[in-house]
Amino acid sequence: MPKYYVQCGPVRSIHLAGSPQHAALVALDRTLQTHGWIYDDAGLTERDRHAHLMLEALLHLDPSVGVSERGFDRHDATEIGTPETVELWHALMEGASRLFQAAGLPPRVLVAAGDTSRDDRVTRSAPRLPR
Repeated sequence: MPKYYVQCGPVRSIHLAGSPQHAALVALDRTLQTHGWIYDDAGLTERDRHAHLMLEALLHLDPSVGVSERGFDRHDATEIGTPETVELWHALMEGASRLFQAAGLPPRVLVAAGDTSRDDRVTRSAPRLPR
């Protein structure tokens, strides 16, 4: 798998991934997992959770995720929309939450979208956003 340098605002991380989109998703997963609690809160609707994530992304991240195989701060980096990546992450978390509920388990999302701690994480340097 190729090694990707990913940056988006304060997020700067390196990941082994199958594609630039996958690398962007893993990088934002590392940042957004502090917001996993919203999927445990039965008082929040899917729309509330979506709005929460998008607001956090708008406040703390750049409008696009830069992904490069050559390094950070590259002008030739692939630009992937942050809203689209957050949307994908949200869809994965909603799906995982529904699976937990269908299995009769508490609606707790224990494994995040890009949690590949055994095989594709090179570094984990993304800062955590406030709740």
